[in-house]
Amino acid sequence: MFFCFAFRRGLLLGMVALLLGALPAAAQPRAYGPRFLRDSLAAYVQRGLRLWDIPGLAVVVVKDGQVVATQGFGVRAVGEPEPVDANTLFMIASNTKLFTGTALAQLEEEKRLTLNDPVRRYLPGYRLYDSTSTKLVSIRDLLGHHLGTRTFQGDFTFWNSSLSRADIVDKMRNLRPVNPFRQTYGYCNSGFLAAGEIIPQVLDGKRWEDWIQQRLLTPLGMDRTYPLTAGYAQRPNIARPYSDAFGPLIPLPFDHIDNLAPAAGLVSCANDLGHWLKFQLDSGRYAGRQVLPWATLHRTRAVNTLVSDAKSSILPSHFSMYGLGVFIGDYAGRQVFWHTGGANGFVTNVCFVPEEGLGIAVLTNQDNQSFFEALRYQLLDAYLAVPYVDRSRQLYTLARPGREESHRNIAELATRVQRKNRPTRDLLTYAGVYRNPVYGAVTVEAQGRQLQVHFSNHPGLVATLDYMDGEQFRTTYSNPAYGIFPALFRAEGARVRTMELRVNPFLEQDSYVFSKQ
Repeated sequence: MFFCFAFRRGLLLGMVALLLGALPAAAQPRAYGPRFLRDSLAAYVQRGLRLWDIPGLAVVVVKDGQVVATQGFGVRAVGEPEPVDANTLFMIASNTKLFTGTALAQLEEEKRLTLNDPVRRYLPGYRLYDSTSTKLVSIRDLLGHHLGTRTFQGDFTFWNSSLSRADIVDKMRNLRPVNPFRQTYGYCNSGFLAAGEIIPQVLDGKRWEDWIQQRLLTPLGMDRTYPLTAGYAQRPNIARPYSDAFGPLIPLPFDHIDNLAPAAGLVSCANDLGHWLKFQLDSGRYAGRQVLPWATLHRTRAVNTLVSDAKSSILPSHFSMYGLGVFIGDYAGRQVFWHTGGANGFVTNVCFVPEEGLGIAVLTNQDNQSFFEALRYQLLDAYLAVPYVDRSRQLYTLARPGREESHRNIAELATRVQRKNRPTRDLLTYAGVYRNPVYGAVTVEAQGRQLQVHFSNHPGLVATLDYMDGEQFRTTYSNPAYGIFPALFRAEGARVRTMELRVNPFLEQDSYVFSKQ
């Protein structure tokens, strides 16, 4: 999952004295990356962990072909002593996408397909919402996030669900676009899944995960990286997922998202991502051998979609584009490639600056924070001679109003429940089967003074609805990652017609309207 933050100017540039000592007024800024790593990185990260309430973090920095820092901070699990180290596993979610883009780019290099081929050449039953887009949609379109859908559209249906990969590809026909085809950026996980499903069609059944393992993970010596989340909880040295999005910091259940693996399946560690960064920064070479041609990597970095042309108000950047599984932009006058990844309880990023021989990866096990981005910016600033600003404090100041508003909203819902208003109608009238064209069926049952919603595509997920007032209930999900939101029923006379539910916008931004059958 991808994060986009709005920023304002933060601390005074004179704060550079905190790291470097005062510079003469006439002096030009110099890169201070090695000194930052040596003298300040540990203290900076420890402050960030406390400020943002993050249990653990791992970071790796590659410079000029060498790993110059790889370190863990904090703990793998709250209340347990085992520290995070450079081999601690995290779900890296959408940082998987560049692996998938690389796979498809290499298949074009091998002349097994072209990225402009229509998807239906390989997946004959594939459909988008309208017939024109269905005929035109190419592999490049799937990888470019410009199908016309809204960011994360459909992900509540797909994420952590019992749907197969084929089911998800089929359900993409029900995603009604909100923008014209190929015109507007809209982040689409299911598009990357569909692209990954083309691989077995051109390689005699070889699955996406097999290609990734054989052509990338094994040759790059990424021995602690796995293409699937299956079995994550049983592996040694893992970080456990946490969030404070809806109250105090709590543990979350492990995601099971292998049905979306080409979009979000990889599990990795700081050490292994150092190998990946070396490969990216050395034009496809690793440990003295050419793993993939430079032409393949170059394809992934070609711009397909404009994301933003707005100058940042606090960062030295102006543009953001998307290639094949990687964002492309400018930072302090250099071309920068990066991606973020978010699973429930984890947010990560991977970034590389080929002009500077610089690569950075940051892995964290708390999903409601921007420190994973602040540390990346701080390291970029240090190596690219950007005058010092405390990026962590800057982003925390910007995020605090939204965090406080979220907590107020949850408290307000609790107050409305505590008033113990009498429902406007018997709870049994709400019970029944409801259907949404994307999700499918859910079942509402009356249980004493509450309603419970059971989800056909998420067998272990239950939403408990507590009456508030009017036709509104507070929704609390059995998996706390899904959030706490109001549910709204609509009726005509004595007949209940629809139910509208929301989930954490980290999963999907739009509400779902279910019609009573």
